[in-house]
Amino acid sequence: MWRVAALVPLALISCGPVPLAQAERQCLEEARLAQRPRGEVAVGIGSDGRIGGAFDITIGSDYLAGRDPAAVYDLCVQRKSGQPPSRPLYSFPEWKG
Repeated sequence: MWRVAALVPLALISCGPVPLAQAERQCLEEARLAQRPRGEVAVGIGSDGRIGGAFDITIGSDYLAGRDPAAVYDLCVQRKSGQPPSRPLYSFPEWKG
C-alpha cells in the first residue's frame, strides 16, 4: 500500500508545467496541424515482386474547427508552461505559414 502512495507524487510531477522553450517547441507541431493536415504515402516492391503501400494522414481538431494557428500556438504554450510565449509563432524561422 505504501508503494502506491509513494508513486502518486511522481505521477503529479509529470503533469506539471514544462520549461517555456520546451513548450514552444512542442506547440509548433500543434500549430502546424491547425494550419493543414499532415500525411505520407509509401509504395514499394517486395522481394517476391508484390507491390505494397501505406497511407497515413493526421488531421487536427483545430484545423477542422478553422482555428488560427497562432492562437492555437499561444494557448498551447500557456497551457503547457503556465507562461505566455516568449515570441509570436510567425517569428520562428521553422514556421512556414
